Amino acid sequence: MIERVCVFCGSSDGVAEPYLQAARAMGQTLARRGLTLIYGGGGTGLMGALADGALDLGGHVIGIMPRLFDTPELRHGRLKDLRVVDSMHERKAGMIDLSQAFVALPGGFGTLEELFEVLTWAQIGLHACPVGLLSLNGYYDSLLAWMDRAAVEGFIYPEHRGLFVYAEQPEALLDRLADYRPPAGLERWMTRTEANP
Repeated sequence: MIERVCVFCGSSDGVAEPYLQAARAMGQTLARRGLTLIYGGGGTGLMGALADGALDLGGHVIGIMPRLFDTPELRHGRLKDLRVVDSMHERKAGMIDLSQAFVALPGGFGTLEELFEVLTWAQIGLHACPVGLLSLNGYYDSLLAWMDRAAVEGFIYPEHRGLFVYAEQPEALLDRLADYRPPAGLERWMTRTEANP
């Protein structure tokens, strides 16, 4: 049973309002379901909207922030549980260790780096936690198309395409995460055979 969900998302303030609304809605949905939000501790952009959504409904929020970003301008001022660590690596490790599921909202380089680390760890069997993408306004459509091509071209196995779920609304995405079962055959890529070059 999922009790703690890690959310990766952008921290830039220069994004359109629908993205901020979606982040706020994700925070609210987590709070309504009694799920703890684990995130990067920021108070700007989607990060801030996400935490605000959860906090406004009395949700439990844990922020993990590297000392580099622990400034009044960047940290979320309402967090009761803000954990400051020494590096970006420690931040990500702490977020992953505490979480039982992962969600990527729209974001930039950092969001994708975090998303692909947890997907890679699932691929090699380091965890079996569900991973989800909130593809608001088709934000991740091109990424999903690239994943399909990577499977067709043989860079990932078809079963690896089943390592994550996606939806356009928070409620639907959390439902899919709750129903997630890891695909069978994930160990295949570690065994080299003539049929599996």
